[in-house]
Amino acid sequence: MRIAPAFAALAVAAGLSGCAGFQPLYGEPQVVRSLAAIDVQAPAGRTGYLIRQHLDDAFGRNPGAPPAYTMELSLGEARYPRGVRIDNVATRYEYVLTAAYVLKTVPDGAIARRGQVRVELTYDSADQPYASIAAQQDAQDRAADEAARRIQLELAVWLANGGRNGGQRAAGR
Repeated sequence: MRIAPAFAALAVAAGLSGCAGFQPLYGEPQVVRSLAAIDVQAPAGRTGYLIRQHLDDAFGRNPGAPPAYTMELSLGEARYPRGVRIDNVATRYEYVLTAAYVLKTVPDGAIARRGQVRVELTYDSADQPYASIAAQQDAQDRAADEAARRIQLELAVWLANGGRNGGQRAAGR
């Protein structure tokens, strides 16, 4: 009976020893500093504003510090009716946000990285106009937040790998 707890402790210790080389992505100070030095330039409009705010938050942007990179965003939005009733009114919509970015170094403007992310989500459409508009705006905000998270992750991995493969296009999702 005493062998089972000892064996379990030994198994846990052996399993954890395999994690000795693990280092969190944000454990490298250079990644955090580089992300905070990205100045995001988003297109005008509600979705552009939302994604810029989410990216500034995700990057931990310090507006007082000089940028090392500028990011130019271009956005594509589409809305498709789903769940159409018999009277041809949609009860559900699919919202698709595509965000393409170009990361350039400051001050020379050389392209350091290109990428694109695609976010698809659905939302309900109500019969009341205000509720329908609120649902659509919530979908825009959720999609902008998810796109910002994916861009942040792509750039953090790229920076953690030393910024190699500069100018390569990231796989779209």
